[in-house]
Amino acid sequence: MSEAASAAARQAMIGDSEFDRDTAVIRREPGVYDIDLSAGWTIINAVNGGYLLAVLGRALADALPHADPFTVSAHYLTASQPGPAVVRTDVVRTGRTLSTGQASLFQYAEDGTEVERIRVLASYGDLDSLPDDVRTTAKPPEIPPIEQCFGADDSPAPVPGSSAIADRLMLKLDPATLGWALGQPSGKGEMRSWFGLADGRDPDPLSLLLAVDALPPTAFELGLSGWVPTVELTVHVRCRPAPGPLRVAITTRNLAGGFLEEDAEVWDSADRLVAQSRQLARVRLG
Repeated sequence: MSEAASAAARQAMIGDSEFDRDTAVIRREPGVYDIDLSAGWTIINAVNGGYLLAVLGRALADALPHADPFTVSAHYLTASQPGPAVVRTDVVRTGRTLSTGQASLFQYAEDGTEVERIRVLASYGDLDSLPDDVRTTAKPPEIPPIEQCFGADDSPAPVPGSSAIADRLMLKLDPATLGWALGQPSGKGEMRSWFGLADGRDPDPLSLLLAVDALPPTAFELGLSGWVPTVELTVHVRCRPAPGPLRVAITTRNLAGGFLEEDAEVWDSADRLVAQSRQLARVRLG
């Protein structure tokens, strides 16, 4: 077996994968972190919003006394580009079970001035301390077995807007939500997929922040095309995910005035709802 084939056969571990390396922040001083945003997580020319959320989530995990994101709300102010960035955090409150902090990511304009790209307010805790009682009406999405679903490698042409990020993800889309790829969108505003990282790294709470924003936009199944930039995204992490691929289901019920909402559910291999999110996104009509 060649060295490249041997490396591909090894499953990356949490803490030692491309996702971990590309979201790693370097503490310059208390509350200030440096990072070089990787071009590997771009959609068209902009850095993916879920990847950015994981970057800020990692900085907050270092700044706060609790390590696990419980709720993270982000406002995307300007499009982030690959390259150097600075994350500044502030501890708002610390408690026994929850700590709250805020973080902003900045890049530099051509004239050297700082430009704020994204601002986050988040509460962190310890997922392992939560009780295991579950009372819910939510059910896992019905998705065909992974071998009956389709990814970017199965398409005869590149998926619109997939860009570099597609090489770093394991996305296998439910054929029932792939009408847009065949020029026959369903009009239902639904997207469902198996999700994982391409190097086989198992999911953790930080990768859930990526998972909720990694699928093709539901706007495609509404018959729209082009970039669908996120305006605001809130993620609730409900429990630590079990090893294995995740299932992600996203729905849009209302498109009005050039904006739509996307509600996402993320389920793990143990049939547990591990994350939920809602985002407001802008669409180009016409």
